[in-house]
Amino acid sequence: MAATSAIEWTDATWNPVRGCTKVSPGCKHCYAETLAERFRGVPDHPYEQGFDLRLVPEKLAEPLRWPKSKMVFVNSMSDLFHDKVSDDYIASVADVMVAANWHTFQVLTKRSTRLRDLLKGPLATAATAKHIWWGVSVEDRKYGVPRIRDLRGAPATTRFLSVEPLLEDLGPLDLRGIHWVIVGGESGAGARPMEKSWVTSIRDQCRSAEVPFFFKQWGGIRKGLTGRRLEGRTHSEFPALGRQLVDFATRRAVLERFEAALGAA
Repeated sequence: MAATSAIEWTDATWNPVRGCTKVSPGCKHCYAETLAERFRGVPDHPYEQGFDLRLVPEKLAEPLRWPKSKMVFVNSMSDLFHDKVSDDYIASVADVMVAANWHTFQVLTKRSTRLRDLLKGPLATAATAKHIWWGVSVEDRKYGVPRIRDLRGAPATTRFLSVEPLLEDLGPLDLRGIHWVIVGGESGAGARPMEKSWVTSIRDQCRSAEVPFFFKQWGGIRKGLTGRRLEGRTHSEFPALGRQLVDFATRRAVLERFEAALGAA
């Protein structure tokens, strides 16, 4: 889980936090938990402690060492805004994202009120950085849709929705201030079904609102068989990238400054 990723809408993953706890129906068949728990008790494995939440400060500087520009999914195996992750540690993660502006960072959470509050305060600089995208998970009407309001209340430059797993028809959505929508069905053992009409409703609303739409997968027990084509085509739209072109010397200087700051802490 680092310099490359099989997730269709990103290039790499970065996990300075590992583990999480369930907060809503979207978490029922968490792929990250399933993966992590396979390695519980395996000595020296990154997930020796299974899906128990823990900080991984030695991973903080990792994106600064990647010279090639990437789209980076932040905490694919956790939630940066979990209540057991301190504000100071979240700020350290944000500092790296701000500094590594040759990448595009994609931050996704179910803890939308904390995201909103921190982006209004300690993370204000990161909130407005064009190369950092802030998103919330939206799986149903009761838990997921209200997160959209919280996200809209955050002073973010780029906001996105990950509507996965889509568990029901979401009805009309207020997409004002939203810059990207991903939709996908649940995959793996016990995957809950997703209706085509639920997907096309969101796609059509995105078209009307001129919001880029990305259809990730139909899902199911064997998602490779169901694929990601919707009505005969794939949908792989993205917002405009905000990352900068930075030369090697500048990147090296950024890394050295950050490592020096860590050493002084």
